[in-house]
Amino acid sequence: MSGGVDSSVAAALLLREGYEVVGCFMRLGSPGETLDELQPYAEEGDGVVCDPSRARIGHQGCCSINDAADARLVAARLGIPFYVCNFKKDFGRIIDYFVDEYNAGRTPNPCVRCNDWLKFGRLHDYARQIEADYVASGHYARIDASDPSRPRLLRGIDHGKDQSYVLFGTPVSRLAQMLLPIGAMEKRRVREFAREMDLPVFDKPDSQEICFVPDNDYAGLVRRRTPDRMAAGEIVDTAGHAIGTHAGHQHFTIGQRRGIGVALGYPLYVVEKDPATNTITVGEKNDLRAAGCTAGDANWLVDPPANARTCTVKIRYNAVPIPATVRAPSRDEFEVVFDEPQLAVAPGQAVVCYDGDEVLGGGWIIAPLTSESEIRNPQSETPDP
Repeated sequence: MSGGVDSSVAAALLLREGYEVVGCFMRLGSPGETLDELQPYAEEGDGVVCDPSRARIGHQGCCSINDAADARLVAARLGIPFYVCNFKKDFGRIIDYFVDEYNAGRTPNPCVRCNDWLKFGRLHDYARQIEADYVASGHYARIDASDPSRPRLLRGIDHGKDQSYVLFGTPVSRLAQMLLPIGAMEKRRVREFAREMDLPVFDKPDSQEICFVPDNDYAGLVRRRTPDRMAAGEIVDTAGHAIGTHAGHQHFTIGQRRGIGVALGYPLYVVEKDPATNTITVGEKNDLRAAGCTAGDANWLVDPPANARTCTVKIRYNAVPIPATVRAPSRDEFEVVFDEPQLAVAPGQAVVCYDGDEVLGGGWIIAPLTSESEIRNPQSETPDP
C-alpha cells in the first residue's frame, strides 16, 4: 500500500472478495526523512507496526512519509493490519543503479528496478515470513491464471494507464504468487470505487516524479553523489565538429531538444552521448531514427524466441506498442527490428515485447541499430507465428 488510490482500491477489492489482507508500506528513505519523523512507527525488526489512529497529513510524493500516513489511514478505514517494511538499505541499491547508469551515459528506469528488486523481490520474501500466499499491488496490469501451469502477464484493460511495461522483469516463477486486482478496471472507475468506499485518497493526485528525485533534478543528484564524475565537455555535430560546451553529459538524454545550449538556426536534438570522451552529439530529428535495437539482461515470461518472431514492442513506458520482429540468440540477449524506424531509442531504457496483450518478456536496451547493415539479417528467417 503506497498511500495512493490504486493500491488502496486493490486492498478494498481483495477484502470484498474474501481474502485476508495485510497492508504493507515500503519505507525506502525519502529525501528529508528523519528518525524523529518515524517515531510514530514502532520498529519490530524488518516490519514496523503502525498506529492507525494518526490523521492524514497530505501528499508529498511516491513513498514519502505523508504517503505512509495516507496508507495507514486507509488501512484503518478498511480494518486491516498495517506494517511498514524497512527497505531503506535495499533501496540504496536502486539509487546507486540510477547514478551509475547516468554516469555510464545511459537513461535508467528506476521504477522497473524497484518492482524487480523490491515489490516483487524483497516484499515476496517478507510475505513468506508472515505466511501470505500472494503479493498484491495496485498496478494496471493483469495476471491470467486460467492455466495454473502457465500464468501469463497481460496489459491492463485501461491501455492509457497500462503498467505491464514496468512489470516485465518479474520472475516467471512469481506470476502465480501475484494479484493485480485493478488491472481489469479503468482509472475513472477506480476513483469512483474509492469514493463509494469512503476511502480518503479517492481524489489524491497520481505521483509523477521519481520518489528520490522530488525536484526532478536528476543531474543534481548525480553530482551530489559522484562529484568527481561530473565535468565540462564538448558538444559536437554529427560530423564531429565542436559547436559548444556542456557542464556534464549527465545533464542530457537521447532525444532531448530543449536546454542543449547551442543554436544552429534549426531544431537540434541530442542523438548520442559518449561518457568515455564526455561528448554530446547533436543533430537533426532524422538522426534519431533507429531500425531496431539490441538488448540484454533479458527476462522472458515465455520461451525465448530463438527464431525471428513477430510481436509488438514498447521502447519506453509511455510509448504505444509498435510492430516489430524479435530474435533471441541467447537467453540473456536479444535483437529487435522495428517494422518502421523509431526515434530516440535510448540505451538504458527497457524494451518490452508483447503478443497482443500478453507480455512475452523484455530487457534493457544496449544500443540502437541505426542501419540495415547492423541488423543480423532477420528477413532471411521465417518468423514464428
